[in-house]
Amino acid sequence: MKAKTSGVHSNNKLDELRQVDPDSLKELDEKPDMAKPPPDNVRAALWLLASGVLFTLTSVLVKQLGDRLDPFQITLFRLLVSLVLIAPFLIRAGRQAGGIQTSVPGLQILRGLVGTSAMMLGFYAIVKLPLAEAQAISFTRTLFLVPLAAFLLSEAVGVRRWVAVLIGFIGVLIILRPGSGLTFSLGALAGLGHAFLVAVATILVSIVSRHDRPVTLMFYTGLVGTLFAAIPAIMVWTNPTVEEYGMLFLMGVFAAAAHNCFIRAYAIGEASAIAPFDYIRLVLAGVAGYVVFDTIPDRYSWLGAIIIILSAFYIMRREAQLATARAMARET
Repeated sequence: MKAKTSGVHSNNKLDELRQVDPDSLKELDEKPDMAKPPPDNVRAALWLLASGVLFTLTSVLVKQLGDRLDPFQITLFRLLVSLVLIAPFLIRAGRQAGGIQTSVPGLQILRGLVGTSAMMLGFYAIVKLPLAEAQAISFTRTLFLVPLAAFLLSEAVGVRRWVAVLIGFIGVLIILRPGSGLTFSLGALAGLGHAFLVAVATILVSIVSRHDRPVTLMFYTGLVGTLFAAIPAIMVWTNPTVEEYGMLFLMGVFAAAAHNCFIRAYAIGEASAIAPFDYIRLVLAGVAGYVVFDTIPDRYSWLGAIIIILSAFYIMRREAQLATARAMARET
């Protein structure tokens, strides 16, 4: 957890976590480092595995719903369910700081727009692509963080991480190879756009969280996102059936539960130690794609996915090493 104060890359996991559960990290933030319990990587890995299962179930429901409903409409319901689920936190926090009051309304609106756009593109990719390919492409968000941090935050990025980024995108090219039917398809472009916007949103979260509490960020993400998503959703509206309403609600609950497990994992574990368990989502997506949708990723898709994952994991480990070195330098 010491790496948490070292820069946007070492912060990006915790910044994503702060969006969802305002209490699970609150105690860690308020306690001094010496008072924090030692990491429990075994239990954290189990939480992360649980989040992977729930994220996969969410993706399966999104893909099934996408047979008849537009991704814009699915996104709207996802955000509406989120607002319902965080309502108790908002009621408890009230209108004061830590509730719906914000000191950076412009950044909150921008974060809501970026996050909702990322969700729309991600759902479109899930609907249009095989689950395993959509999941593999989504992992490029870590690769996008490197150039974004360099250009937007003026963060120094070494040659090793730039090489890792380039190798990771070679993995993307292998998945989207010419003749595969995925090259320059709208689904593939949406997947890359989703990963890019998730990286942008992560940086915005790291900035906004310096001014507002997590529940405030969650509220504006849900509110702005719902209003934003409602516009295209109304234009393509299809009345859901009773069964689809149930699936939409369940999809929102699964997604919220997945984020909660994700938060708990990184709240008690070391990011560099448990991160590999997050990539189990790729295997789960492959299994779900085969069992539910009768799709099997070919060897090129698996090869490209492995390259992306190894590159992203190297970047995370490198950031952890640099964070440790900087912490030791400050102590001496």
